[in-house]
Amino acid sequence: MSRTLAEAIALDRIPEQLLELAQQAGAEAAEVYQVQSRSHPVYFEANRVKQLETVESSGVALRLWKDGRPGVAVGEGPVDLQGLVDRAIALSALNESEDIELTPGQGQQSHPQAGTAMGVEALMDGGRSAIAQVREQFPDVLCLAEWDCEVETTRLVNSLGLDCSYGETTLGCFVEAEWVRGDNFLMVEAGLTDRDRLDPTAIADAIRQRLTWAQTTAAPAPGRIPVLLTAKAANLLWGTVKSALSGKQLVEGASPWAGSGEGSEKSTGQDLLEQSKLGETVMASGLTLSQDPTIGPHSCPFDDEGMPTRSLVFIDQGILRNFYCDRKIGRQLGQGSTGNGFRRGLGSYPTPGLFNFVVQPGTGSLTDLIQTLDRGLIVDQILGGGAGLSGEFSINVDLGYWVEGGEIVGRVKDTMVSGNVYNALKAGITLGGDAAWQGSCLTPSVIVEGLSVTG
Repeated sequence: MSRTLAEAIALDRIPEQLLELAQQAGAEAAEVYQVQSRSHPVYFEANRVKQLETVESSGVALRLWKDGRPGVAVGEGPVDLQGLVDRAIALSALNESEDIELTPGQGQQSHPQAGTAMGVEALMDGGRSAIAQVREQFPDVLCLAEWDCEVETTRLVNSLGLDCSYGETTLGCFVEAEWVRGDNFLMVEAGLTDRDRLDPTAIADAIRQRLTWAQTTAAPAPGRIPVLLTAKAANLLWGTVKSALSGKQLVEGASPWAGSGEGSEKSTGQDLLEQSKLGETVMASGLTLSQDPTIGPHSCPFDDEGMPTRSLVFIDQGILRNFYCDRKIGRQLGQGSTGNGFRRGLGSYPTPGLFNFVVQPGTGSLTDLIQTLDRGLIVDQILGGGAGLSGEFSINVDLGYWVEGGEIVGRVKDTMVSGNVYNALKAGITLGGDAAWQGSCLTPSVIVEGLSVTG
């Protein structure tokens, strides 16, 4: 059911009421993080619409300090405000004293809603169109899908005068095609996320192309060979890199780009930065990695601490230029926050996190990249987790193809790829021009050397 006007007004007043109650309870500082969302997912199963939903949610997190001790309490839906304050006060008594990390502000800053909403009928039409286009060429496949439009509002208010909010409309679609031929089972998936429109033809084309490539099977040649990771699979590399760029990992001495003296109690923030590999070449010269808060379906004007987000280059043509920080880590490093303090969940403390991570693309389509391979493996979908911070990984290929003479000769089965992310990114790489959003990462397809393929 939709909220009434009175309910909406009551929700909007919660942050101010919580701050007042926290002050009355003896808290010297407090902040309220509030999120409200409404979505209309449309589910398809066995090529047909199965279910329509309207999902509304609201949540609020209160973080306060009493006698310098922090306490966090979370409420979802209808909230007992006094009870929330009481829980936060009680939890603060169990914690050690810490520096208060709050962003000061001057009055209300409300940012306009980003994105364009889609109605339920348009979502159903998009899903039907994508499935119909897939089955026009492959009538035996069974498709399941989800098409959704989510409207979300985020507001952050604290006792230092900060009051900022922004709204975002995010469109997302996912289609999975299952193709059974005798004892040969194949599952191909594709998804899109955008602010303003979803293109059913684009998602159908991606699935049809992969089904076409998979009509025959081929045996890969084992050994160290070039591996082409499609944009969908390239996060195998970038997830590790994003962790290594965290200022928190630098402070803890866990980043591979930290120096020899990190983690010592005697090391100052300036020491940590000077001892790190800032200014050194850590990747191949063709790689530039950055963040841009103004583009894509995950744009945001401020982080979860109320700090303005900003564009930042981390790797510039292979050279390490920056680490990202929240307020706490930025203070420890003596450089301040980079606007990257984000919460992993409503009840979590802000911690360094990345958004809108951009891998600067090269040129050419996926087909152009394939044609450069004399012999190689294409990885499109993987099973299992990626590499950890060490960079070492060994993954099973869920969907992949073998290339001979610049052409795909068939789908591979029972194949594994292993190697080290950092070594691969230092070796020869080739970037495509087919950048696409994978979560909050904008990445093209990439060919990497030095990985081992086994069957």
